[in-house]
Amino acid sequence: MLYGRYEHTIDAKNRVFIPAKYKDALGNSFKITYNKLMNQCILVYSDLEWEELQKKVSKLPTLQYQYFIREICSNTVDVQLDSQGRIVLPQFLKDRAGLEKNALFLGVGNHLEIWSPEILDEKNKEVDIEELTRMMMEIGF
Repeated sequence: MLYGRYEHTIDAKNRVFIPAKYKDALGNSFKITYNKLMNQCILVYSDLEWEELQKKVSKLPTLQYQYFIREICSNTVDVQLDSQGRIVLPQFLKDRAGLEKNALFLGVGNHLEIWSPEILDEKNKEVDIEELTRMMMEIGF
């Protein structure tokens, strides 16, 4: 399970360090993607998690499956860690996620999210705190 929060700077060549805590779970090669229907962030999946996701998607009705292939797979890139533990963020993904100088990595269970800190702050203002509190109390958190 991936969890935690880490912030790193994106350099002039669009390289960013992957937090050391996540490297074992991701391996040296993994997928990054963008899904405009979810949040305005880059999603990071290990190759194993990506395969599991593909299996689930292949069971969707044809039209939904086609949409997934078009929307998600067309925005997915294989990345590899360099010798210093960095990846290069493709400019089109960086632009879609609104990333500029800083990248905020969030572990969210089976994958990571890479956010612009400013955009995440704005998204968090939209959260219904009362509803979130009620849900947390229901599960005993």
